[in-house]
Amino acid sequence: MMKGEDLEEVEINLRDSSDSFDNEDEPQRLWKAPLALEDEENIHTSTLVEISDTKPLLNIRDPRAINDCLKVTFEDVIAEPVTVRSGDRVWIWSNALFEVSRVWIYRIITVLLAIPMSIISGVLFSVLSCFHIWMVAPCIQCMFIGTRWLQSLWNIVLDIIVRPIFTSAGRCCGGFSIHLAKE
Repeated sequence: MMKGEDLEEVEINLRDSSDSFDNEDEPQRLWKAPLALEDEENIHTSTLVEISDTKPLLNIRDPRAINDCLKVTFEDVIAEPVTVRSGDRVWIWSNALFEVSRVWIYRIITVLLAIPMSIISGVLFSVLSCFHIWMVAPCIQCMFIGTRWLQSLWNIVLDIIVRPIFTSAGRCCGGFSIHLAKE
């Protein structure tokens, strides 16, 4: 909330509908609630932060649905047919233990492996990016500069020999039409 803003008084009735008071003169409680501002959350963000790729996604952690195949629930793994059933308590405890162990084992392994794998992946991709920017792209550009004459020669061959042949063949065969009829 910004300084100098006036607070709007909002009346909130905290009584239950079943409550009946003999004295209806009891004053209602008044609470001061700040006005909702749509941009209040984004006050301290700059345009650089809004377009940053490094800003962590806390709610949407798989925005491109890369790992949709890993959405596994208890019912996807264990299922009992109607004819063979375990006790209800066994089923409930099995479900609970499956979910708890799946979540906590994942969290423990993530704590042990996530930071080292993030560092290794960051180093690998930075090395590959540097190699591509400073080695591969210049070499490809040098190759294009050195083979510019070959591109011109290939365009001439296509324009003089190949295009007229296929244009003539297309015009010759363009007059044919096929009609299918049921007999």
